[in-house]
Amino acid sequence: MVQVPQRTALSGPALIRLLARLTALDVPESSQSISDRLSQWLGWTDAIGLSTALNGNPPLSGAGAGARAVSNAEEKECVRVRSSLASAIVRDGTLAPTRQRKPVRAPQDGADVEAPADYAVFRQSYLSLQQGMETGIASLRSRLRAMLAARTPAMARLAVVDAVMERSLSPRERNLLAAVPDLLAGHFDRLREAERAARAHADASGDAPAVKPGAWLDVFRKDMQSVLLAELDVRFQPAEGLLAALRAS
Repeated sequence: MVQVPQRTALSGPALIRLLARLTALDVPESSQSISDRLSQWLGWTDAIGLSTALNGNPPLSGAGAGARAVSNAEEKECVRVRSSLASAIVRDGTLAPTRQRKPVRAPQDGADVEAPADYAVFRQSYLSLQQGMETGIASLRSRLRAMLAARTPAMARLAVVDAVMERSLSPRERNLLAAVPDLLAGHFDRLREAERAARAHADASGDAPAVKPGAWLDVFRKDMQSVLLAELDVRFQPAEGLLAALRAS
């Protein structure tokens, strides 16, 4: 198996730890608290919206008893959405291992070979899966907020706060996560170069190659899949918070 030097991982969510391990960036852990970092993401208009949501008294949007009757359906919907998004990542054709991929027939001699690796294909696949996560989770959050708004005044207030936070933080979140495919491009190149160096050394020394040609690409596919699943965990946290509030209300 092709490997690259591993670095000490940061603490925090799996997504952060994975990116720290796979990339060449050396970013120290922040000494700021979560609340301090969030305050830097929110502008004065966002602060006004949050203050209004926290101090207001939003009306209930429906009968509480009726809302409670469908709470199980909302829990099942959360499971369905998460499973669907995870399945899209696991089943993505670009990330399929070599043994599951159809070979490409080379016209010059009829031999079956794998198509040349082009990171642009992986980047586009990553961005497409990100878009699916963003769309699916946003729709789920909207539905969960509607359920909360039908419970108690406190839960209705929480629904408004979540809507404000989503509107305020989504652009920043989108920009940050859009950088992940570019970070993985370096990992892609390092794995490829590590295999080339290993094979060149084997050729020079007359030894049998220690790795199968193209093994690095399956390593990358598995790593990219792991990063996507870790990103799904991060993106899903607000919906899990809303669902927890529904269970408690």
